[in-house]
Amino acid sequence: MKNRNKGFTLVELVIIIAILAILIGVLAPTYTKYIEKSRESTDLANVRTAYDKVVMETGIEGNEDVKEIVHLKQKIAKWQSSDTVTIAGISHSNDDPDTDNWKGYPVAGGICEVSMQNTGILFEWKKGDGSNVNSYWPESNENFENILWNSGALKGVNNIFEIDSKCPNSSMVPLIEKQLKEDSLLRKGTWAYYGSPKENEKSKRWFVWTSVDTNKVGENRVIPVIVCGADGKFYVSRSTTTTRKKDNQKYIAIADHVSGDITVMMTMINNATSCSTLQDAYTEYAKLLANSYPEYKNTISVK
Repeated sequence: MKNRNKGFTLVELVIIIAILAILIGVLAPTYTKYIEKSRESTDLANVRTAYDKVVMETGIEGNEDVKEIVHLKQKIAKWQSSDTVTIAGISHSNDDPDTDNWKGYPVAGGICEVSMQNTGILFEWKKGDGSNVNSYWPESNENFENILWNSGALKGVNNIFEIDSKCPNSSMVPLIEKQLKEDSLLRKGTWAYYGSPKENEKSKRWFVWTSVDTNKVGENRVIPVIVCGADGKFYVSRSTTTTRKKDNQKYIAIADHVSGDITVMMTMINNATSCSTLQDAYTEYAKLLANSYPEYKNTISVK
């Protein structure tokens, strides 16, 4: 008798493998997200337990400098199960700036330090080595004055200058862009340099940045800005956009024309929030957006 038990042909095996690959590709992200949600649930439960311990030791037993450290099981940075997480009545979303009670966000292999401060409970999310999580994308040590001078954009310039990133056909903007690092603040939004090209006149030279695209916002709109003087001081302030023209092409500049005495810049930093570092300025800027400019909240980015 003939053996009628035949195996699969090569074509059939290829089809089966292709179908399995498709199914795995479709189901794998769902499974991974499910596993990550499970890890997040465990982490949140552990953090809440740590919170209870801190409250008990400080409030009931009267101990000081109490800190509980929770080692996180999460493998993906930030929250995947929900954009907003609440612990002990304190809510925080993925893109919210740091507050007195919540700093950073969870990262793979990270930790959460739970402690009691003068402002109340503090949930501080850090890397596994205990270093702070940089909540925002800019290079925190970026020196805007050095970028300007190293670019060579001011070569041959003798009078008050204005360099706006939205200016079409600018010969200066490309020179500055060549100096930028991957996480430079200048790679986002709109920026401008204003002032005197003389090296000994730092008090008359400024850098201004906003997270919004001024060409999309339009003219005569009040926008939040970070201002940095050539002396390295930072300010969180506001500016009013204006229409400019270059080679018969209109564009929206971040601020009005700067006169010889730089009145516009001095007005901009009056009553502004002063900050010692770029990271502090960016954090204050994010708070300003959340409180006063919610329509621009999505223009800031996080790492």
